[in-house]
Amino acid sequence: MSRIGGKIISLPKGIDIRVAGNEIAVKGLKGELKWNFSQDLKISVEGGNLTVKRESDTKQMRALHGTARSIIANMVAGVSGGYEKVLEITGVGYKAQVQGKKLVLTLGYSHPVEYVLPEGITAQVDPKQTKITLKGSDKQLIGQVAANIRAFRPPDIYKGKGIRHAGERIKLKAGKTGKK
Repeated sequence: MSRIGGKIISLPKGIDIRVAGNEIAVKGLKGELKWNFSQDLKISVEGGNLTVKRESDTKQMRALHGTARSIIANMVAGVSGGYEKVLEITGVGYKAQVQGKKLVLTLGYSHPVEYVLPEGITAQVDPKQTKITLKGSDKQLIGQVAANIRAFRPPDIYKGKGIRHAGERIKLKAGKTGKK
């Protein structure tokens, strides 16, 4: 049996779960998330606990069992508490601004880069305009948005300039050395 798939998900107060066919909808304070799971999995809600069970013991079903349980646990955590990712901008003249549902980045290009935030994701920029805080209830979507923003200017391996995740360490290379 899958060790992760066999774990019970305890539901906090204020979470509403509906299972219809092969779709699960989780609703809470931070919003509502829906996900289609495999028809070979059975999801049952009893009291304040949710369990995921599989019908067969094939290799693919064992993998899907743990994955489905993790995704549902992330959905429950997202609608109850939400998720947050922080990006740091390093470089002279590099900055970010939020304009409505758009994130405007000045990253050393000849033009500012505008990124339209998807539905359910909000961004905040600190007063120094060098830290972007992304918040939302969908863990996968917030990670994808952070990766898309980082891809506009990944950290340079020589000077370290660019956009990086908070706490990400970049090993800098030594530059060219002159003749002696």
